[in-house]
This record gives sequence, C-alpha cells and structure tokens, in this order.
Amino acid sequence: MAVFYFTKKIFIVVVLAFFISYSHADDFSYPTLHHSNSDFGGVGLMQMPTARMHQEGELTLGASFNQDYYNYWLSLQLFPWLETTIRYTQIPDFLYNTNENFSGDTLRTDKGIDIKIRLLKESYWFPKLAIGLRDLGGTGVFDGEFIVANKQFRAIDFTLGLGWGYIGQRGNIKNPLCAINNKYCYRDYYSGYNPTGGILETNRLFKGNSAIFGGIEYQTPFSPLQLKLEYDGNDYSQDYRVQRGHDARIQRSPFNIGIVYQVTNWATANISYERGNMVSFGLSVNTNFNQLKSSWLDEPIPSITTTPTANQLTTEQWQQLAQDVENIAGYKNPTIYQNSDSSITVVAEQVKYRDRDQAQLRAGILLNNQAPAVEEFKIVETVANQPITETILNHQQLLQVVNNDYIGSNITDSRTTAAPQDIQGQPMIDLNQNWYVGIAPTLQQSLGGSEGFYMFNVGVTASADYWFNNHVTVGGSVYLNLYDTYDKFKYDVPPDGTHNKRVRTLVRQYITDNTLRMNNLQLTWLDQVSSDWYAQAYAGYLEVMFGGVGSEVLYRPVGSNWALGLDINYVKQRDPHSAFGFFKDQTQYDDQLGRPYEVQTGITTGNLTVYYQPQWQWLPNTLLKVSAGRYLAEDTGITIDFSKQFDSGIITGAFITKTNMSAEEYGEGSFNKGFYLSIPFDILTVKPSTNRANISWLPMTRDGGQLLGHKYYLYNLTDSRNPQHKR
Repeated sequence: MAVFYFTKKIFIVVVLAFFISYSHADDFSYPTLHHSNSDFGGVGLMQMPTARMHQEGELTLGASFNQDYYNYWLSLQLFPWLETTIRYTQIPDFLYNTNENFSGDTLRTDKGIDIKIRLLKESYWFPKLAIGLRDLGGTGVFDGEFIVANKQFRAIDFTLGLGWGYIGQRGNIKNPLCAINNKYCYRDYYSGYNPTGGILETNRLFKGNSAIFGGIEYQTPFSPLQLKLEYDGNDYSQDYRVQRGHDARIQRSPFNIGIVYQVTNWATANISYERGNMVSFGLSVNTNFNQLKSSWLDEPIPSITTTPTANQLTTEQWQQLAQDVENIAGYKNPTIYQNSDSSITVVAEQVKYRDRDQAQLRAGILLNNQAPAVEEFKIVETVANQPITETILNHQQLLQVVNNDYIGSNITDSRTTAAPQDIQGQPMIDLNQNWYVGIAPTLQQSLGGSEGFYMFNVGVTASADYWFNNHVTVGGSVYLNLYDTYDKFKYDVPPDGTHNKRVRTLVRQYITDNTLRMNNLQLTWLDQVSSDWYAQAYAGYLEVMFGGVGSEVLYRPVGSNWALGLDINYVKQRDPHSAFGFFKDQTQYDDQLGRPYEVQTGITTGNLTVYYQPQWQWLPNTLLKVSAGRYLAEDTGITIDFSKQFDSGIITGAFITKTNMSAEEYGEGSFNKGFYLSIPFDILTVKPSTNRANISWLPMTRDGGQLLGHKYYLYNLTDSRNPQHKR
C-alpha cells in the first residue's frame, strides 16, 4: 500500500509540473521532446512500446539492467515506417547449460528480434498508429504483440495501446479477437517454450490474454531531462523466472516511473522504478547513418583550360597524364588509347570515388587539359581486369558543363554509359601491373553462443595476386592469428540419430590450432563472354575450410535493376591439422566430446541466385538476393538476403537460410541467419576511397545452410553496372 501511495504522489508531481510549464511556455521557447528508448530497445516507455520512431537511419546501441534481466540491444530505423531491434537478454542465476564443463558460468541468453511498423502518421486530428511484434522468432520468453497510438501536445506525449503475450498478460480486457474465433482466447505460454528458438510461433500471435497499457512522456523545461509514467500491461504471472519457481517477485504496482537524461546529443542515461519493487537503469548511444558526413583532404578539381594541346604528346607527357588520372581522378594504373582525332580511351579500375560523377568529371577535365583534341573521351571501368562499363563523354558538351554555360548543367548531360565495346586506337601508355599485394586487419566474431556470449578472433591477413594476362590470375592469402577466444567453442552434436556433416562447427580447430594458416590459394579465369554475360572458373584452396573446383556465370545488363547468376562447385573439406591436406576419412573422432563425427570428403554444391534492386518508393536503395541450391552439409534450401544503403554509403543487411534440415537436426537457432554492416572507408578516414570495412554478426555457428566461399563474386565485380556497394 505504501508503494501505491508513493507512485501516486510521483504521478501527481509529474502532472502538476506539466501543467505549470505548459501554461508558461510556447512552441518557440520550450525544449523539443526527443523520444527515448524502452528497456527492451526501440522507442518506448519502459516496459511498454509506443508508436514513436526515430528518424530514418538512426542507429541506437544500448543496455538496461535490473535484478531479473540484462538487456543488450541494437535498434535501427531502417525506413521511416519500420523500426527493427536485435536484442540479447541474459538471465541472472540461470546457466546456459547445467554442464559447467560445457558452458562454464555463461548465463542463459535469449536472442530476440523486434519489429514495429507505422500504420498511420500523426496529424492534427489523428494519432500516430503502429503495430509490432516483440521477440520475433525467439525462444518465447518475451514474445508479444501490440497495437499502439500516440498523440503529442507540446511537451507531453500520450500513449495508449493494446497488447498480447508478454505485453498483455495482465488481461484487464477481453481479447477482442475472441469475437472472431474462440482460438484467439487461449495462448500456450511456456509449455510451448522452444529452447532452440529461431522459429516464428505464428500459432500464438494475438492469442490469449490482452491488456490495455499506456503512459506519458514529458519533456521538462530543463532540456536534458524527461519524465515517464507508464501503466504496465504485464502482471508478470507468466514470467520466465516465475514459471521456473526461481526468485519470483510479485508485482506490487502496475505503474512504472522513470527519468531520462540526455547526457549529450549522442548519449542518453535513464533510471526507473518498476513493478513497485525493482530499480532498472540503462545507457544508450546513437548516431544516424543518413547524416554521417565525410571530411576529406583531397586534391582539388583542376581548372578547365582552353589552350589547345599538341596533337602529339611525348612519352613523358602521356606518363604524366596517366599519373594525374590515377591520383586526381582515382583510376588506378590506367591504360590510355588514342584513336586519331576521334577519341581517347582510359581503361582502369576506379578505386577512389564512390561518386562516379566526381571521378568522370575530374578525368574529363584532365583529358581536356593534357590530351590531344578529340571528339570524345571514353572511360572503360574495370574490376579484376574485366571491363564492366563504358562511359562516353562528348568533349564539347563537357566543356559547356564545366563552364556552366547554362542553368542546371550536370556531367550527366555530356555522357552515355553502356556495355564496353572493342577498344579503338593505339595504346599510348600502359601502367597496368601484374602484381598486387596487400595487408589488412581481420576480425571474425559470433554473439550469444552457449559456450561464451562473445567469441572472436583478431589477426592480420596478407594477400598477393599475380595476373598472367587479363583473364588468368593466381592469388592467395595468409592469416596470422594474434588473439582469439574460440577455445571456448565446444559444439555438441545434435541428438542421436542425426548425421550432419561437421562443416562450420569445426571452426575452433581451424582458428586455435593454427597461429599461421593459408586462407586460400586460387587459380582463376575471368572473362566478359558477351555484352551482358560474365563467367569465371576457379580451382584450389577456395577458403579456410574447403578446396576444390568451381565455376560461375552471371547475366547482368548495364543499368538493369536485376541480375541472374549460377555457381556450381565440387569441393572437399580441408584438414585443419594440415597446411595443404584434406580429410580422407569421412568419420573422425572428437577427443573433447568423446564421440565420432562426420566430415565432408566430397560434395557438389551450388546455387541459382536472383538479384533485384526494388524501384518502389517505400523500399529505396535496397537489394534483395534470393538463392536456391545445395549447401555444404548436403542440405538443400533457399537463402534470402536483404540489404539497405543509407545516404552516407553505409549498408546494413540480414540473411536467413532455410533448408530441408529440421530444427532438431540443425540444433539451437533452428536455421541459419546473420546480420552484417558495410562501412565505407571514406567516412572513417580523411581520404576518399571505394574500399569498405565489413562486420558481420552470426547468432550461432552451425552446419546447416552453409554457403561455400571463394575469392571473386561476379555480382560484386560488376557493381558499377547498377551501383550498390560503390555508390
């Protein structure tokens, strides 16, 4: 009772403070209300969600802690209408596995994905309306659904919603869907708990108890400070800890109160008093992928000159032109051809500017200033010595654009882009090289495993390539392992009766048993076999775990928003205890687990893949890849990969792979899935670059749905035909 009166007093103070400040402030003098995050991640109150969302591109990383749960989450506003959240929840006093020799003191960790979809924008008369799912495809610990509305009046934002599952367990209102069908009146809560997770329990959506929830979020006159008051839709009678009779705490009050403090414009701290008997606190940091800007130390764009250039250049002049085209326009090791007074052609890879307008404008000015006078400048952009696109710049129109002879002039007015044609003219200078070497840091990681919440290895990869001609190359890389935690990885084979090949779950042996290892050593043939077709064939040690032979073909017209590819491979599994050897015997023995297992001693694998860049307004700058085929553990199925590029060039994506391997055979996680982030170097450094840093998160390392890796991927090589990664 004392707790109830304390909560009631806080509520009265918050309401009085609002009305006092509201009566003395106007829209110009009052601080702006910036909506904050819930304990579970994503914009919300404390335990309950709201219909509010951040700006498109907003990335928020945070954590919240109380006596019962530790939440670690990452939220991304993927589109103006879609909020996504990935969350890991650790449960204190519950071990991941009762066998301490297997998982040690690792706490039980629940992985969940939340989505929230905007249904209606807020207007003068109508509230903002959203629908969402919590713990989508998780183990069922926190799964729930909701419909929620929000309406803001100056400094205060009102929330009213209807929840099911974990969000509506209070049951203060009869489930309205029961009027449609009685099946919605009952929800199988934790007798249906799925320890493997990874499966969307559609048979439980919007079923069982439902509850009205709501609250207010108030922006105080002190701009960094916000207050929250929430009526919780959950009474926690079906909570995971309660159901297991472990340290159960009965809720004493349905009201939760909280304080949010904006530490800086990129960091927020919060503390709340919840359930009438629990303190929760959290911290989050944020940035916006659309608003990240680059600041470069770059060579200035050269000024245009009208002084005629000599019809014939010396070798030194051609050499200087080629070097300027590389250094100022970013075309690496160019070869330059001249076809009398008709055209000059530059053949090279663009390695500096993701903005091709910038690169082509610079190259056009340099050719105008330093090359003999011709009618057209041609730029054949290559990757891995293969011609990808040919851009033709009309010389006279280019001069008009550079000189701003008319309003709205743009480099696109002077160019056409098409599939490369046979090069006309004589080579005047050739800087192309046969040898390429490089060195780069390497990070591999996985999250949420039973043996350890975070496992990783970090090292250095040195690579080298030699080109015999424009079509045949041999290349490889060596990895030096500096530090790793994969000694914790003790994968346990799924229940007896399954015969999965151990393809990726041998990762510990490949990483920890070899401080220095050969990642790959591959002989490759590449060619543009026709205007819209590319092909490659390869053989050797294709990746860390597999070697063999394979081929790939790709159909991709210039400017098309779709492409079609097919790869076929025959591979064997490399022996992690041998630098160059392969497994000879299919049955091996695991000393740690004390049982035999099977490896892959020969398999034909491959996929047919459709690539599609949607042109729909509600899915801007996205790429969808759908692959179907056979995977390394001899399972067959489909992979769906979806990615989004933001204004800064950052790409975020996720994939799922579902095969004919059952959830029981696959093990924890039920099917293969992962997330990735691709960050352009030029927003991390002070120099423009087309290179990227790639980071991936794999919730589980398992054997089902595993694709083969190899050195070149034709779709990535031909990116400039309809730019995605180099845009």
